[in-house]
Amino acid sequence: MTKLAPLVTGFLRDYMPRQRGYSPESCETYAFSFKLLFDFAAKRLGTRPSRLTIEDLDAPLIAAFLAHIEQERGNGAATRNLRLAAIKTFMRYVEHRVPSALEQIGRVHAIPVKRHDQKLIRHLTMEEVRAILNAPDLATRFGVRDRAMMHLCFAGGLRVSELVGVLTENLSLQHGASVTIRGKGRKERCLPLWKDTARDLRAWLSVRGAVRVPELFVNAQDEPMTRAGFEYVLDKHVRAAAEACPSLRSRSISPHQLRHSCAVIMLQATHDIRKVALWLGHADIRTTTEVYLRMDPSEKLEAVEAVVPPELRRGRFRAPDALIASLLESTSDTT
Repeated sequence: MTKLAPLVTGFLRDYMPRQRGYSPESCETYAFSFKLLFDFAAKRLGTRPSRLTIEDLDAPLIAAFLAHIEQERGNGAATRNLRLAAIKTFMRYVEHRVPSALEQIGRVHAIPVKRHDQKLIRHLTMEEVRAILNAPDLATRFGVRDRAMMHLCFAGGLRVSELVGVLTENLSLQHGASVTIRGKGRKERCLPLWKDTARDLRAWLSVRGAVRVPELFVNAQDEPMTRAGFEYVLDKHVRAAAEACPSLRSRSISPHQLRHSCAVIMLQATHDIRKVALWLGHADIRTTTEVYLRMDPSEKLEAVEAVVPPELRRGRFRAPDALIASLLESTSDTT
């Protein structure tokens, strides 16, 4: 029996960050997937996570785990596939180190990804975005921070990890204000800022004060803002904005919807999906950015108006005499 703990440690601490160059965010995502898996396996096998072996992670257990996260945790098929991808990546690492488990690993690799419906993305209208950005109390330090943080997230179309990872040194508020973002896959992009966004960021820097961390946004303890912290801030202001904007009531607004909203508004303004992809930092237009084309009706309306419909022969319906006679006969019978 092969102990699991040393393999997971080597995978997360050496293979992913050092050999493959994965970002800390990717390592954290994989680690969370393994945490869920090991908690489930330990309860199912009646043992402790530290005593699990690689032989315990066979295909039936992995399949049961995937069913568990869908049925009991309420995750969708996309999240299920994400967890399965992390497990398969780990198994590819293990197969070179534990040859005796090759047959077992092959069965795990044979578990298929699950097809699922691809629903239209949810986004906010400009009126809803404006209501949320106006919700913070700008007479307080944290109100100024919250406005600047949400405004930059929307205007830049940022992922949460990109927003909380913005460094103060990467922000330029001189003539032609801009911010350098380190995105997915460690790709950097420089984004110009709207004047209103730059104004809110200047207001935040004026009250931010001297803090020990390089990140632009900090929490009440002057530590770097976390994903969970920003989600809490956004949810708080969405509930406050719902009083002035009824369409926000009883809605769960995620930070990613701010990113989607930026993309939709930019697509409607430019009608160029390539510019949207560059702005959002998408690697592949076909698999990521095109989702905004599917949900924007104005793009389809332009296609309808641009196409010349076929010229069809016109005519008028003439009822035969037998049909008219039968209708007249039925009318006389009823009277």
